[in-house]
Amino acid sequence: MGIIIKPVITEKQTVMTEKMPNRYGFRVSPGANKLEIKEAIENMYSVTVEDVNTMNYSGKQKSRYTKSGVIHGRQASFKKAIVTLKKGDTIDFFSNT
Repeated sequence: MGIIIKPVITEKQTVMTEKMPNRYGFRVSPGANKLEIKEAIENMYSVTVEDVNTMNYSGKQKSRYTKSGVIHGRQASFKKAIVTLKKGDTIDFFSNT
């Protein structure tokens, strides 16, 4: 399994990227450290990473009501990384190349 799972493209992350155009969010492998994340981003997108901040999110209990009764479950826990790039570098997630 790779270190970078997927980029985080949410409303909150988009607002943060508009305020600071060189910061991007990624969902990463829980066992990855900051140096591994930095190398993976630099190799994948051909950019220079200045800083990496990581956060661990614990899974939440979820329940919903159905015709057959209450169903209980759990959301998966995950790790998120906020990557700061060198000034002038950008990542385009929506290009086809």
